[in-house]
Amino acid sequence: MIDITDADRALIKSHIILPRVLTAFERDAALINATLKTPGPYADLIAEAQRKLTADLYEIRKQFRQRGIKVYEELPDGDGVTARYKCRGYEAEMRIRWTMMAPQAAVIMRRYLGVPVKDYVDPSIPEWLQRGP
Repeated sequence: MIDITDADRALIKSHIILPRVLTAFERDAALINATLKTPGPYADLIAEAQRKLTADLYEIRKQFRQRGIKVYEELPDGDGVTARYKCRGYEAEMRIRWTMMAPQAAVIMRRYLGVPVKDYVDPSIPEWLQRGP
């Protein structure tokens, strides 16, 4: 059996963080639509970011199938999220604390919104999420 690689771990981490970023975009879009007098341009920008993020989530799931990865449980609590997964026969778990996830999610949100992220980059975020669209 092939051991779990750093690329596998990066995919699992993205699988944990990206849906939460998508939820934040949805929440923010609803707030913008409810409070701004001209929400259209902002809502369009967020909708485009959501489209790109959804496409990347699809690619992550595709990579999961190709690499034999399955996240079978995510357990959020007051301190973070623990994901339990299987990877080519190995069982393991990954824990991401909210205090670590929030700054990473902010960088990812900027990237999907088209904001240059080089000044915000966290080396623990997978390289493919750091590149611009």
